[in-house]
Amino acid sequence: MYPIKAPKKLIEVALPLDAINAACAIEKQPFTRKHPRSMHIWWARRPQAAARAVIFAQMVNDPGYERYLGRGMNKEKAAAERERLFKIIEDLVQWENTNNEDVLERARAEIWKSWRETCDLNKGHPLAAELFNPEKLPGFHDPFAGGGALPLEAQRLGLESYASDLNPVAVTINKAMIEIPPKFLGSAPLGPEISANKANKKSATRDAFEDWSGIKGLAEDIRRYGALMCEKAQQRIGQMYPPIEVTSEMVAERPDLRTYLGEKLQVIAWIWSRSVRSPNPVFSNAEVPLVSTFILSGKKGKETYVDPVVEGDKYTFKVKVGVPPESAKNGTVSRKGAICLFSNAPIDFKCLRSEAKAGRFGRRLMAVVAEGVKGRIYLSPSATHENYAESIEAERFAETPICHWPGRTNVVEYGMTKFLGRRCKNSQLSPPLAH
Repeated sequence: MYPIKAPKKLIEVALPLDAINAACAIEKQPFTRKHPRSMHIWWARRPQAAARAVIFAQMVNDPGYERYLGRGMNKEKAAAERERLFKIIEDLVQWENTNNEDVLERARAEIWKSWRETCDLNKGHPLAAELFNPEKLPGFHDPFAGGGALPLEAQRLGLESYASDLNPVAVTINKAMIEIPPKFLGSAPLGPEISANKANKKSATRDAFEDWSGIKGLAEDIRRYGALMCEKAQQRIGQMYPPIEVTSEMVAERPDLRTYLGEKLQVIAWIWSRSVRSPNPVFSNAEVPLVSTFILSGKKGKETYVDPVVEGDKYTFKVKVGVPPESAKNGTVSRKGAICLFSNAPIDFKCLRSEAKAGRFGRRLMAVVAEGVKGRIYLSPSATHENYAESIEAERFAETPICHWPGRTNVVEYGMTKFLGRRCKNSQLSPPLAH
């Protein structure tokens, strides 16, 4: 076997770890925008900065002297050259430089320089034309690509990336990041223009993406397709989510709604709770809610929860903002069973399953979710909302039975033997939308 002359790589000698670690810490912060994680969550995602730095350091030769190869510099010059390479890495890992072509070109130039040096050292190899082509960088192969940090950064540094995985989610993520975008580089969008932007098309598109460089055209097409799907959804099920006008009475109860007074907010979801007859004879005519938690939003500064207001043998749900009480966190259902909202009487799982299988589970509208200026707004439901939602006639289509796997498909224990049995009327309307 003919020996391959492989110069020592920079990663084998030293790295500017402090700069890399600092960049990774910044990247993990939730406010970092335009991060691949915003496309789809992956539970073991690696920092892009670390991936970029490691691939660069693996591809670049260390400047130190190697006698058996007859290459490299003396210690003093090698130390100075390493500092220059470290500066490239320090610039390379900064999040704001992710798509900075000047910084990336400096890195790519060093990779090409090292590769051509390696090719020159191996020009006498019998397979040099195939293995050491100075005009073609080696391919990057990642058989367990996961979230795609390594193949994406290899592609960014000029290598031809190949990624695969056993998990179909990982495969889809990598296709969306490294396979599909390069096919549409520099392409203008093809989809129909978003109707809402026709009046100000110039400011909405041409000014922002004058030359449709990179994948801006593809991104615009995705936006247009999303708008088209929203339009179709509005046409098909929009009437099932009518807007709610914010009245002065609502503002009196919820001062945080003052900025929306008089506006009609678009409903985007209904939050329901299952219900069952109380086992207490005193309240046997009342259906009590089965809720694991009454907290709607636990985000600091935006805490929102449902307060069940009991009046005799009846109750209403009121949405409140502020730090929730401990009782809101616990709800009425735990691992031991449920409790009656009126009397705290215990309801064991045997009773719950029996009632469910007998078709005696009910439901109550617990909260309404509307679209606000900066996110979701949770509103208290009214009898009108609940009656309207109950009056919806869902389309019927093929129901798929659930293949019961004890311990995994526990809904079957509650009489829900088909997938549609788990869905309320509103959500049953959604599956055909993509047809």
